[in-house]
Amino acid sequence: RIRAHFMICFISLMIYRYLEKKLDYKYTVCDIIDTLRNMQLIDEDGDGYRPIYTRTDITDLLHTKFNFRTDYQILNVKYLQKIFKQTKK
Repeated sequence: RIRAHFMICFISLMIYRYLEKKLDYKYTVCDIIDTLRNMQLIDEDGDGYRPIYTRTDITDLLHTKFNFRTDYQILNVKYLQKIFKQTKK
């Protein structure tokens, strides 16, 4: 259990540092995590998902660096699946 806990903490820290590096060290880990938590979508009864968050400089940079857009249109399920596939590469 201790090894598993250590491994989870270590991987989480690596992901935090990767995000910081990918965003050119412009934002702190706390700012990035808060932004990601607030990037929420709402289901539009079968039409897809509509963003309900406010665009910020961090969200724009995330969209640019990771090549996906979720901020200005209703997203269908196929588009979201495409994003998920890209993250698994």
